[in-house]
Amino acid sequence: MTPTELADCIDHTLLSATTTEEQIEQLCEEAKRYGFYSVSVNPRWVGLAAEQLQTSKVKVGGVVSLPLGADSTKIKVAAAKDAIFAGADEIDMMADLAAIIEGDSKYLLNQLGEVLKVCRSMRPAVLLKVIIESAALTGEQKIFACEIAERCGVDFIKTSTGFHPAGGATVEDIKLMKETAANCKIKASGGIKTAKQALEMLEAGAQRIGTSSGVQIINELEAGQE
Repeated sequence: MTPTELADCIDHTLLSATTTEEQIEQLCEEAKRYGFYSVSVNPRWVGLAAEQLQTSKVKVGGVVSLPLGADSTKIKVAAAKDAIFAGADEIDMMADLAAIIEGDSKYLLNQLGEVLKVCRSMRPAVLLKVIIESAALTGEQKIFACEIAERCGVDFIKTSTGFHPAGGATVEDIKLMKETAANCKIKASGGIKTAKQALEMLEAGAQRIGTSSGVQIINELEAGQE
Protein backbone atom coordinates (compact mmCIF):
# COMPACT_ATOMS: atom_id res chain seq x y z
CA MET A 1 0.00 0.00 0.00
CA THR A 2 1.33 3.42 -0.93
CA PRO A 3 1.45 6.32 1.55
CA THR A 4 -1.28 8.06 -0.47
CA GLU A 5 -3.54 5.01 -0.32
CA LEU A 6 -3.00 4.61 3.41
CA ALA A 7 -3.61 8.31 4.09
CA ASP A 8 -6.97 8.00 2.34
CA CYS A 9 -8.00 5.43 4.98
CA ILE A 10 -7.10 7.62 7.97
CA ASP A 11 -9.37 9.73 10.15
CA HIS A 12 -6.88 12.29 11.52
CA THR A 13 -7.95 12.59 15.14
CA LEU A 14 -7.61 15.14 17.93
CA LEU A 15 -10.03 14.62 20.83
CA SER A 16 -8.14 15.93 23.86
CA ALA A 17 -10.19 18.10 26.20
CA THR A 18 -7.36 20.65 26.21
CA THR A 19 -7.28 21.07 22.42
CA THR A 20 -7.02 24.70 21.26
CA GLU A 21 -8.15 26.54 18.15
CA GLU A 22 -4.58 26.69 16.90
CA GLN A 23 -4.24 22.92 17.23
CA ILE A 24 -7.45 22.32 15.27
CA GLU A 25 -6.19 24.60 12.51
CA GLN A 26 -2.93 22.64 12.45
CA LEU A 27 -4.86 19.34 12.34
CA CYS A 28 -6.80 20.55 9.31
CA GLU A 29 -3.66 21.75 7.53
CA GLU A 30 -2.02 18.36 8.12
CA ALA A 31 -5.13 16.60 6.80
CA LYS A 32 -4.98 18.61 3.59
CA ARG A 33 -1.22 18.24 3.20
CA TYR A 34 -1.14 14.47 3.76
CA GLY A 35 -4.46 13.66 2.08
CA PHE A 36 -6.18 12.10 5.07
CA TYR A 37 -9.76 11.00 4.53
CA SER A 38 -11.15 13.09 7.37
CA VAL A 39 -10.49 14.87 10.62
CA SER A 40 -12.23 13.70 13.79
CA VAL A 41 -12.87 16.40 16.38
CA ASN A 42 -14.95 17.16 19.44
CA PRO A 43 -18.31 18.98 18.91
CA ARG A 44 -16.75 22.25 20.09
CA TRP A 45 -14.54 22.30 16.98
CA VAL A 46 -16.73 20.88 14.19
CA GLY A 47 -17.65 24.33 12.86
CA LEU A 48 -14.05 25.52 12.76
CA ALA A 49 -12.89 22.32 11.05
CA ALA A 50 -15.66 22.61 8.47
CA GLU A 51 -14.62 26.18 7.76
CA GLN A 52 -10.95 25.24 7.44
CA LEU A 53 -11.68 22.32 5.11
CA GLN A 54 -14.53 23.70 2.98
CA THR A 55 -12.43 23.95 -0.18
CA SER A 56 -10.73 20.58 0.28
CA LYS A 57 -11.76 16.93 -0.16
CA VAL A 58 -11.17 16.20 3.54
CA LYS A 59 -14.33 15.22 5.41
CA VAL A 60 -15.26 16.45 8.88
CA GLY A 61 -16.10 13.90 11.55
CA GLY A 62 -17.89 14.90 14.75
CA VAL A 63 -18.00 12.69 17.83
CA VAL A 64 -21.09 12.05 19.95
CA SER A 65 -21.18 10.86 23.58
CA LEU A 66 -17.45 10.27 23.95
CA PRO A 67 -15.93 8.66 25.85
CA LEU A 68 -18.63 7.01 28.00
CA GLY A 69 -21.62 6.56 25.70
CA ALA A 70 -23.96 6.91 28.66
CA ASP A 71 -26.03 9.84 27.39
CA SER A 72 -29.74 9.29 26.80
CA THR A 73 -31.04 8.65 23.30
CA LYS A 74 -32.57 12.14 23.23
CA ILE A 75 -29.20 13.74 24.03
CA LYS A 76 -27.37 11.65 21.43
CA VAL A 77 -29.90 12.59 18.76
CA ALA A 78 -29.58 16.28 19.63
CA ALA A 79 -25.77 16.07 19.67
CA ALA A 80 -25.70 14.38 16.27
CA LYS A 81 -27.98 17.07 14.81
CA ASP A 82 -25.85 19.82 16.31
CA ALA A 83 -22.64 18.38 14.86
CA ILE A 84 -24.21 17.88 11.44
CA PHE A 85 -25.64 21.40 11.30
CA ALA A 86 -22.19 22.70 12.29
CA GLY A 87 -20.68 20.94 9.27
CA ALA A 88 -19.99 17.29 10.14
CA ASP A 89 -20.02 14.85 7.21
CA GLU A 90 -19.71 11.86 9.52
CA ILE A 91 -20.72 11.00 13.09
CA ASP A 92 -18.74 8.73 15.42
CA MET A 93 -21.11 7.82 18.26
CA MET A 94 -20.25 5.84 21.36
CA ALA A 95 -22.79 3.07 21.92
CA ASP A 96 -24.47 2.49 25.25
CA LEU A 97 -22.17 0.00 27.00
CA ALA A 98 -24.76 -0.92 29.62
CA ALA A 99 -27.14 -2.05 26.87
CA ILE A 100 -24.37 -4.13 25.28
CA ILE A 101 -23.29 -5.74 28.55
CA GLU A 102 -26.87 -6.49 29.61
CA GLY A 103 -27.88 -7.70 26.15
CA ASP A 104 -30.65 -5.10 25.92
CA SER A 105 -31.34 -5.31 22.21
CA LYS A 106 -34.51 -3.20 22.39
CA TYR A 107 -32.72 -0.21 23.96
CA LEU A 108 -29.68 -0.45 21.71
CA LEU A 109 -31.69 -0.90 18.51
CA ASN A 110 -33.86 2.08 19.34
CA GLN A 111 -30.91 4.32 20.17
CA LEU A 112 -28.89 3.44 17.09
CA GLY A 113 -32.01 3.71 14.95
CA GLU A 114 -32.92 7.17 16.23
CA VAL A 115 -29.43 8.56 15.56
CA LEU A 116 -29.22 6.81 12.20
CA LYS A 117 -32.57 8.37 11.25
CA VAL A 118 -31.05 11.82 11.75
CA CYS A 119 -27.99 10.92 9.66
CA ARG A 120 -30.07 9.42 6.85
CA SER A 121 -32.43 12.41 6.72
CA MET A 122 -29.62 14.71 5.58
CA ARG A 123 -28.84 15.45 1.93
CA PRO A 124 -26.30 14.13 1.31
CA ALA A 125 -26.71 11.46 3.98
CA VAL A 126 -24.26 11.59 6.88
CA LEU A 127 -22.24 8.46 7.71
CA LEU A 128 -22.79 6.90 11.14
CA LYS A 129 -19.97 5.05 12.87
CA VAL A 130 -20.91 3.26 16.10
CA ILE A 131 -18.17 2.68 18.67
CA ILE A 132 -18.51 -0.48 20.78
CA GLU A 133 -15.36 -0.20 22.96
CA SER A 134 -14.40 -3.74 21.98
CA ALA A 135 -11.49 -4.12 24.42
CA ALA A 136 -13.90 -3.74 27.35
CA LEU A 137 -16.26 -6.49 26.14
CA THR A 138 -16.38 -10.28 26.18
CA GLY A 139 -16.50 -12.18 22.92
CA GLU A 140 -20.26 -12.71 23.27
CA GLN A 141 -20.82 -9.02 23.98
CA LYS A 142 -18.80 -8.01 20.92
CA ILE A 143 -20.85 -10.32 18.73
CA PHE A 144 -24.11 -9.01 20.22
CA ALA A 145 -23.09 -5.38 19.62
CA CYS A 146 -22.05 -6.07 16.03
CA GLU A 147 -25.22 -8.02 15.25
CA ILE A 148 -27.41 -5.19 16.56
CA ALA A 149 -25.41 -2.55 14.66
CA GLU A 150 -25.68 -4.54 11.43
CA ARG A 151 -29.39 -5.17 11.99
CA CYS A 152 -29.89 -1.45 12.44
CA GLY A 153 -27.98 -0.68 9.25
CA VAL A 154 -25.23 1.63 10.51
CA ASP A 155 -22.39 2.39 8.11
CA PHE A 156 -19.41 1.54 10.29
CA ILE A 157 -18.73 -0.33 13.50
CA LYS A 158 -15.72 1.14 15.29
CA THR A 159 -13.57 -0.63 17.85
CA SER A 160 -12.72 1.99 20.44
CA THR A 161 -12.78 5.56 21.69
CA GLY A 162 -9.08 5.44 22.55
CA PHE A 163 -9.87 6.52 26.11
CA HIS A 164 -10.84 3.26 27.83
CA PRO A 165 -8.22 1.70 30.14
CA ALA A 166 -9.00 -1.75 28.71
CA GLY A 167 -7.20 -0.78 25.51
CA GLY A 168 -7.87 -0.14 21.85
CA ALA A 169 -8.09 -1.97 18.55
CA THR A 170 -6.71 -5.46 17.99
CA VAL A 171 -6.40 -7.52 14.83
CA GLU A 172 -8.45 -10.28 16.46
CA ASP A 173 -11.33 -7.90 17.18
CA ILE A 174 -11.28 -6.53 13.64
CA LYS A 175 -11.56 -10.06 12.24
CA LEU A 176 -14.40 -10.93 14.63
CA MET A 177 -16.29 -7.73 13.84
CA LYS A 178 -15.90 -8.26 10.10
CA GLU A 179 -17.10 -11.87 10.32
CA THR A 180 -20.06 -10.95 12.54
CA ALA A 181 -21.24 -7.89 10.62
CA ALA A 182 -20.28 -8.48 7.01
CA ASN A 183 -22.59 -5.73 5.77
CA CYS A 184 -20.96 -3.02 7.90
CA LYS A 185 -17.60 -1.42 7.34
CA ILE A 186 -15.10 -1.53 10.19
CA LYS A 187 -13.07 1.30 11.70
CA ALA A 188 -10.03 0.41 13.80
CA SER A 189 -9.24 3.01 16.42
CA GLY A 190 -7.33 3.24 19.68
CA GLY A 191 -3.60 2.70 20.15
CA ILE A 192 -2.66 2.66 16.46
CA LYS A 193 0.65 4.49 16.30
CA THR A 194 2.77 2.79 13.63
CA ALA A 195 2.47 2.03 9.92
CA LYS A 196 2.77 -1.69 10.71
CA GLN A 197 -0.20 -1.56 13.06
CA ALA A 198 -2.30 0.41 10.58
CA LEU A 199 -1.55 -1.97 7.71
CA GLU A 200 -2.29 -5.00 9.90
CA MET A 201 -5.71 -3.55 10.79
CA LEU A 202 -6.54 -2.93 7.13
CA GLU A 203 -5.38 -6.41 6.16
CA ALA A 204 -7.62 -7.87 8.89
CA GLY A 205 -10.67 -6.20 7.35
CA ALA A 206 -10.83 -2.59 8.52
CA GLN A 207 -11.66 0.08 5.95
CA ARG A 208 -10.82 3.08 8.10
CA ILE A 209 -8.14 3.88 10.70
CA GLY A 210 -8.73 6.38 13.50
CA THR A 211 -5.49 7.73 14.92
CA SER A 212 -3.83 10.84 16.30
CA SER A 213 -0.52 9.54 14.88
CA GLY A 214 -1.41 9.87 11.19
CA VAL A 215 1.48 12.14 10.28
CA GLN A 216 3.97 9.85 12.03
CA ILE A 217 2.45 6.78 10.32
CA ILE A 218 2.65 8.23 6.81
CA ASN A 219 6.16 9.57 7.34
CA GLU A 220 7.23 6.15 8.59
CA LEU A 221 5.74 4.39 5.56
CA GLU A 222 7.37 6.87 3.17
CA ALA A 223 10.75 6.41 4.86
CA GLY A 224 10.44 2.63 4.60
CA GLN A 225 9.74 2.79 0.86
CA GLU A 226 12.69 5.06 0.02
